[in-house]
Amino acid sequence: MDQTYLTLNNGAKIPQFGMGVFMVPEGEETKQACLSALRMGYRHIDTAHAYQNERSVGAAVRESGIPREEIWVTSKLWPSEYGEGKTMAGIDKMLSRLNIGYIDLLLLHQQVGDYMGAWRDMEKAVAQGKVRSIGLSNFESERLEEVCEAASIKPAALQVECHPYYQQNELKKRIAKYGTVIESWYPIGHGDAGLINEPVFTELAKKYGKTNVQVILRWHIQEGNVIFPKSVNPQHIRDNFDIFDFALTAEEMGKIASLGCGIRPVLHKA
Repeated sequence: MDQTYLTLNNGAKIPQFGMGVFMVPEGEETKQACLSALRMGYRHIDTAHAYQNERSVGAAVRESGIPREEIWVTSKLWPSEYGEGKTMAGIDKMLSRLNIGYIDLLLLHQQVGDYMGAWRDMEKAVAQGKVRSIGLSNFESERLEEVCEAASIKPAALQVECHPYYQQNELKKRIAKYGTVIESWYPIGHGDAGLINEPVFTELAKKYGKTNVQVILRWHIQEGNVIFPKSVNPQHIRDNFDIFDFALTAEEMGKIASLGCGIRPVLHKA
């Protein structure tokens, strides 16, 4: 199987599997991790202003030799940059840091501050060609509907914690009418041993000749989630991506669905 794509509510096709760089230091470490991922076939990198490594992500995109239009870059605005006028200035600074021409997906990172003013500026940035798609991150309260109902451009993506213990089924129902897709910033529960070592994953890993983590990542793909597990180890980067040569059956997906219990392991919010 090849890398899979989802069609967003604006018609753009987003690579469903990406590389996350949360807590990866700015400089060579981020750049080399991204280059390794891109050389292995990754086509999506998820960063943020708060991660302080956008320059290194941009450098990797430019140095990869891959046509810009084949690489999807997501970044996020911090609340200190929310507000009409202020957000547009923040977008221009982000574009300068990345230096890749445009941003494929721009998210509001947290549901505080003048997020409505920020959203209006993000819509203007789409009209100006600075940004291709816009969305939200960590909006799970009634503020989610507040933005969605007021928006001229409905959020293309909502990035939240999501994994087999915390499947976000109710949240998915809330955003379905907007055509918004879920992105998971916590696809394997931050490496929670209890989750990874669930017997169902051990059983399926043995059946398919995969690791427990690979089975979990495959579940996300078939659930229709966008994911970007983080690693700076080239072998782990390769292993994470090696999930497109098998598929879980409907029965197996059902067994994993039964694990949903609302548990959120120790939180390290992206």
